[in-house]
Amino acid sequence: MTTTLLAQPFTRAIVAPPGPSFAHGLTTRALGAPALDLALAQHARYCEALGRAGLEVTVLPADPEHPDATFVEDTAVVAAGLAVLCRPGAASRRGEVARMRDVLGPRFAGLASIEPPGTLDGGDVCQVGRHFFVGLSARTDAEGARQLARALERAGYTASTIDVRDWPDALHLKSAVAWLGGARLLVREAQALEPAFAPFERVIVPTREAYAANCLWLGRTVLVAADHPVTEARLRALGYAVEPLAMTEMEKMDGGLSCLSLRY
Repeated sequence: MTTTLLAQPFTRAIVAPPGPSFAHGLTTRALGAPALDLALAQHARYCEALGRAGLEVTVLPADPEHPDATFVEDTAVVAAGLAVLCRPGAASRRGEVARMRDVLGPRFAGLASIEPPGTLDGGDVCQVGRHFFVGLSARTDAEGARQLARALERAGYTASTIDVRDWPDALHLKSAVAWLGGARLLVREAQALEPAFAPFERVIVPTREAYAANCLWLGRTVLVAADHPVTEARLRALGYAVEPLAMTEMEKMDGGLSCLSLRY
């Protein structure tokens, strides 16, 4: 597996702006309440960056009933020829999935779903080529991971699990790792020696910049949370065009760059 910087991994993205109840969403952070106007501005710039990278962006209406609904990635796992509706680990988020069923149904034949008692958040699913790492976390359990693995295998993919429950400050697997194309991962310093990552080239995110690990590889361009200069420099040295984006209001609500879109 080689790392091809110019390969565009996605052509489409689905997003939803923060709604009026955004500040009432779930969070483990103690960074204060988000400002909705600033969150909306940051989300708009995120959508513009996706467009500049060549993606066709579908913007859904804000969902006033579900404070966390802007983090659409947690509602489904999508890949070429595959879409699986999640069953989020937080009960308050399960109502978000119905809308995503309506959105993805016309786009993917044979839409699958994670069924009770399994739970699965999309933020725990990291695609690396034809393989998927699935994090076992406070939101994703072993049954949810098994159901996803079966759906992936039917579509010609492989899957394996990584227990992230003891990883500090990692709500999801993708809080700590991101695919950068080919055989290259961006990994938090604390998880650099994770055995599952041993076959890969690892670009290390220093502990003081841990939030930057949730980046978004879009071919030559990598979107990175702003104000993480060491991580930005390491990516640029590898030939990526780095686009820093302010994410302060999303970080307050446990959200990152990948959380804000479903890409396929």
